[in-house]
Amino acid sequence: MPFIDLKAQYLPLKERIAQRMQAVLDHGQYIMGPEVAELEAALAQRVGVAHCISVASGTEALLIALMTLGLKPGDEIVTTPFTFAATAEVIALLGAVPVFVDIEPDTCNIDPRLIEAAITPRTRALMPVSLYGQVADMTEINALAQRHGLAVIEDAAQSFGALYQGRPSCGLSTWGATSFFPSKPLGCYGDGGALFTNDAALAQAAREIRVHGQGQRYVHTRVGVGGRMDTLQCAIVLAKLERFDWEVEQRLALGQRYQALLAPLPLQRLVVRPDRSCVWAQFTVLLQDAAQREAVQAALKAQGVPTAIHYPRPLHRQPAYEQHCRVVGSLAHAEAAAQRVLSLPMSADLSHAQQDQVVAALRQALQA
Repeated sequence: MPFIDLKAQYLPLKERIAQRMQAVLDHGQYIMGPEVAELEAALAQRVGVAHCISVASGTEALLIALMTLGLKPGDEIVTTPFTFAATAEVIALLGAVPVFVDIEPDTCNIDPRLIEAAITPRTRALMPVSLYGQVADMTEINALAQRHGLAVIEDAAQSFGALYQGRPSCGLSTWGATSFFPSKPLGCYGDGGALFTNDAALAQAAREIRVHGQGQRYVHTRVGVGGRMDTLQCAIVLAKLERFDWEVEQRLALGQRYQALLAPLPLQRLVVRPDRSCVWAQFTVLLQDAAQREAVQAALKAQGVPTAIHYPRPLHRQPAYEQHCRVVGSLAHAEAAAQRVLSLPMSADLSHAQQDQVVAALRQALQA
């Protein structure tokens, strides 16, 4: 059983992907070809924003979003320590300081009640992460940002397709940034990502930054990066968009089915708040502690069920960041989650039989 079944996803899309890729090979515009603008228009319409800027990766999306804010060394970005390293990485790369506050123990998303205490005169933005496919509490976060004159960047690498109070993830704040890494809810076959905003000035800045800061050819109006998304990858995402509504429906249904099947078992399931949906980029549960997790992982592996840990060490405990961050208050929930989380096989093409196999193996492991 694969952890994420990309082959099963590819088979019904094989012909359309081949057609889309062949069109690129025929016209030969591998960089900034027509599929780039086509994808950006389709994604902007889907998210309900004025501007979508495709970029080279989800990491590049976060980096460029921060660059449009004109950060200075020592500026601070308030975020969560319980996320993939890219969230803090881009902050540190710009000489800014990641400021960590704790997470909600039932969603593993940043706790908005703790953010205000972390805001100082050096704070420039808030960066919530929509972890595992569920958006953080953006209403409260946006209100805090407005009160303090801050930007909000939603790290939506895992939540494209999710809704928050009826509105799509990526269209909820100053910037939405997502990833098209192959394992994401909407993935390409390499690296790719996108930025979303309603702010025309920020959008123009991002477009210039992604092409080495060029306002026009060989006129560099700002410091930039080589951050374009390849035309071939845009073509692949365009083909996969044709099936994406079905895939989101499947993810929602499979997530609900997992929740129901796991309800009798002695483990903690993540809560999905009633005003939002979760597209389950990872279907993650929490065990008692690291020792139980290790035993359960071994038992599941013996039964042919793959697992993963997202994430085994919070960022304030990572060697690269522990001396370059600021911690506000206790991060006890983040530290506990790192010892307890376990991700189970999940993709839109996961069959009920496979899901039953996962749950049966997990039940057996917990009873051992």
